[in-house]
Amino acid sequence: MILPDLAERDRTTAERMDDPRCDLHELERTYAQFRVINALVAGWRATYRERLRPHLRRGEVTTLLDVGSGGGDLARALARWARRDGFDLRVTGIDPDPRAHAWARRQPPVEGVTFRRALSSELVADGERFDLVVSNHLLHHLDPAQLGGLLADSERLARTAVVHSDIQRARTAYALFSAGTWPFFRGSFIREDGLISIRRSFTAAELRQAVPHTWTVSELGPWRLLLTHDAPPP
Repeated sequence: MILPDLAERDRTTAERMDDPRCDLHELERTYAQFRVINALVAGWRATYRERLRPHLRRGEVTTLLDVGSGGGDLARALARWARRDGFDLRVTGIDPDPRAHAWARRQPPVEGVTFRRALSSELVADGERFDLVVSNHLLHHLDPAQLGGLLADSERLARTAVVHSDIQRARTAYALFSAGTWPFFRGSFIREDGLISIRRSFTAAELRQAVPHTWTVSELGPWRLLLTHDAPPP
């Protein structure tokens, strides 16, 4: 396997699943397989324990917004984990893609989880607020203007905290993902789009330069980044 030059971000190559003309069957297989791939590489179980669960209170309802929720696997997982821990977490997943929204809505319902076809800017315009705002694998899809818009929207929407999680670009991550997914995930975009995602993703230093100083970039292991913001006290 020949590794690409990852010294610079790939800002131009689009992921197959973002193409409105892509094969719908392969796209829906991709949504279905996200639960597996995210459980293996995204580290959200630890992020929930360390970054989200401390904000939950027994006997109180906590609201959470998942921006760019895709097939909805993260939204459902967060609600299940919170319920097992004895918390009432109400999760809203939003995605502007009608294909993702339709697929998420067709899955078996999970208590406390709802899905809406919407942009974060539309929720801001409607004056909506949530205790927590999160996203998974969204940042690397955005151009600078879109990234700035997401962060501004997140600050307006979150009463307490924001956690955006994404990949950190690295040659080792690329090589391991390429080798580890080669025999699996046939008939979907997981492997092809995953490798593009790594090429498009930030390093920690790049992300720090791209965001306002009020946001914090931290590394979750060698190949994950967390971009976080705590709302000022009322």
